[in-house]
Amino acid sequence: MFQIAGEKEIKEGKITDVYFERSIQILESINIDCKVRAEFVAKNLPEDWQWAVLAGLEEVLYLIKDLPVNVRAMKEGTIFHPDEVVLEIEGNYRDFCIYETAVLGMLCQASGIATKAARFKKLAGNRQVMSFGARRMHPAITPMIERNAYIGGCDGVSVIKSGSIIGEDPLGTMPHSLILCIGSTVDAIKLFHEIIDPKVNRVALIDTFNDEKFECLNVAEAMGDKLYGVRFDTPSSRRGNFYSTIQEARWELDLRGYENVKIVVSGGIQEEDLPMLNKLVDAYGIGTSISNAPVVDFSMDIVEINGKPIAKRGKKSGAKNVFRCSECGNSVIVPVRKELGNCQCGGSFQELLIDVVKDNVILTEIPKPKAIRKYVLDQIKFNNL
Repeated sequence: MFQIAGEKEIKEGKITDVYFERSIQILESINIDCKVRAEFVAKNLPEDWQWAVLAGLEEVLYLIKDLPVNVRAMKEGTIFHPDEVVLEIEGNYRDFCIYETAVLGMLCQASGIATKAARFKKLAGNRQVMSFGARRMHPAITPMIERNAYIGGCDGVSVIKSGSIIGEDPLGTMPHSLILCIGSTVDAIKLFHEIIDPKVNRVALIDTFNDEKFECLNVAEAMGDKLYGVRFDTPSSRRGNFYSTIQEARWELDLRGYENVKIVVSGGIQEEDLPMLNKLVDAYGIGTSISNAPVVDFSMDIVEINGKPIAKRGKKSGAKNVFRCSECGNSVIVPVRKELGNCQCGGSFQELLIDVVKDNVILTEIPKPKAIRKYVLDQIKFNNL
């Protein structure tokens, strides 16, 4: 059997650290039930990130929507910074503590993936970025991975199920195995053109048998203006100077009148590769770098009990608001009742934490993935990100 947790087990609180279950037993035995505010904050972000993208909120709301709690949260897709509250749950602790493990898992991994996708898309500019990393992760979480890669900024995903979730056709070229089975790159792209739906771009994978430059010319001559692009997935053992290989192929294609043939690259692409490759590349297929993105290390901490501010050492007590300037993007964290004037730049502050669940009613609908993606892309245009 597959070693995965089903929806029923998650909703029943079976995916929890055992000490939460034991805490409930103790609190019930002595009849203590505190009304608490608990906030979700990432004190630090992975690697050298200065900002991150909030993701996973849709699953969180689905998990806790039937609990007797009130919830404030940033909108899914909001850019946030260290120490900013992204989610707050208010209610009797015994009613929701068993879900802390699951909620954190949903937010931490989804936000890491969305952020990594946003970083790649910001670096790529108007070049296409495709999520190709499903094969590196357990298939049970592939839809979650690719949904969050898409809302973070990827232009498309590769898996059929993931495409149906985000409402977009999946993207892809052809595998090496197809070319190996047919025995020729040229014959493979010809058959692809003959059999596959015409609305799918004709992109030839050109590193299976021959030198990349000559294979580019072979498929371009065979396909003419029907060829959309060529994909370089050259293995590291053969890659050498990857930029020079692509540059040489681009030169030869242009020299023979194939300027419209796009260059697509994949295979172990890292963020630091893009500033150089952008000079030649039209589209990227990013795999493990996005699907195995570092998680955002959120924690859940109680900051108020029965209306009184209280928190463990190292945490600031009391309910908080997070404001962001609509002009310069500057963020401010303040006690919940504190009022703010305008930003020092003259712009007005907008409150980022909004009521999303109150009295067992979800007050706002989560937008479709396409709308969340647009929201993310609009934010990362700020020069200070």
